[in-house]
Amino acid sequence: MTEQASNGLLERLFRLEENGTNIRTEVLAGFTIFLTMAYIVVVNPAILSLTGMDFKAVFVATCLAAALGTAIMGLVANYPIALAPGMGLNAYFTFTVVKGMGVPWETALGAVFLSGILFVCVSLFKVRELLINAIPDSLKFSISAGVGMFLGLVALKNAGIVVANPATYISLGNLHDPRALIAILGFFLVVVMEYRRWNGSIIIAILACTALSIGLGLSEFKGVFAPVPSMEPTLMKLDISSVMSAALLGVVFVFFFVDLFDTTGTLVAVAHRAGLSKNGKLPRLKRALMADSTAIIAGAAMGTSSTVAYIESAAGAAVGGRTGLTACTVAVLFAACLWFSPLAESVPAYATAPALLYVAVLMTRGLAEVEWRDMTEAAPAVIAALTMPFTYSIATGIAFGFISYAVIKLMSGHARQVKPAVWVIATLWALKLAFLDSAH
Repeated sequence: MTEQASNGLLERLFRLEENGTNIRTEVLAGFTIFLTMAYIVVVNPAILSLTGMDFKAVFVATCLAAALGTAIMGLVANYPIALAPGMGLNAYFTFTVVKGMGVPWETALGAVFLSGILFVCVSLFKVRELLINAIPDSLKFSISAGVGMFLGLVALKNAGIVVANPATYISLGNLHDPRALIAILGFFLVVVMEYRRWNGSIIIAILACTALSIGLGLSEFKGVFAPVPSMEPTLMKLDISSVMSAALLGVVFVFFFVDLFDTTGTLVAVAHRAGLSKNGKLPRLKRALMADSTAIIAGAAMGTSSTVAYIESAAGAAVGGRTGLTACTVAVLFAACLWFSPLAESVPAYATAPALLYVAVLMTRGLAEVEWRDMTEAAPAVIAALTMPFTYSIATGIAFGFISYAVIKLMSGHARQVKPAVWVIATLWALKLAFLDSAH
């Protein structure tokens, strides 16, 4: 294919001229996005492997789910938005569902799969707008912040900065441990590089911490390149039948609920930054949501937790990314990561803690958007955010948030402010907590 023919094909696929962009700008934007979110190919398998899942298989599933979802987003929806397994949802999968509730990881994958099916239905029948509009803004912001605080606790635990204590539940760890010091240094590096707007700050910090750890003899260097590992240990190992119980349907709801707000919020933010919204609405929105739900279903089948749209895509929009060619560039780069499994395996858990902690910082700022002058809005928001880390369960935080919102509004004489969907969700969570396993 000649260069002119190639350019013509890309023009027809992505409407570059119509969107005021060109191939060079789109490819540069794709590289920029990839550098800002490449850390996920290391962090996601590190978190999910704690459930007993095979690290290398999850690594491959992470790369392929990100590549597939992002490629569909680019080719079908023509948006400069990248997808990958979501931070927060992978922690919920591991620490709440598998390790907390004792659910086998195969069953947890089945719950992710069903949440993807539910997302397809919501996208097809336009229920998304109804759900989004029904949930009060205070709960939307606080749930995001609570997930961030949950991630922060996981990060501090992985770094050895926070440890268990029988008297005070948690306390300060050993700051003389070089592993904790490496994690602290890594976090400082991320913040400073982000402040200076360096692309790839998180992955640079992870690699720097890993190199320092290997240099001090604290961890083992396993190489850089290798043939693509087998996915057989996780491929199609999901167990859907065991999910069909009242106790686990709440798990499906949490996967669906968090992904719904993550993806919708990211789509709106990035499309606005790229100047793609028209009269306040997003063109091809259904296609974009279908790309996300397809990636969730495919990712669960391959062996990873829920795939979401990444807000890091805004970095690509900032340098001129306007079309799906940006997303397709990211997809190709994620696929290329498949040959770097030894490097991913060389990264110790405490070297990924800076990434988790920095993402926690970004997510926790949602509390600033809460309406603090109205206690009937602020109190449920704080309850939702606080109970996530302190019960070590995102699901419990969501449940307490909805229940407290409905009850406080009712008792304060503002029951009419509560949308019917919120009453339904609050009632279902209350019944679950009352008659099923109250610990989760």
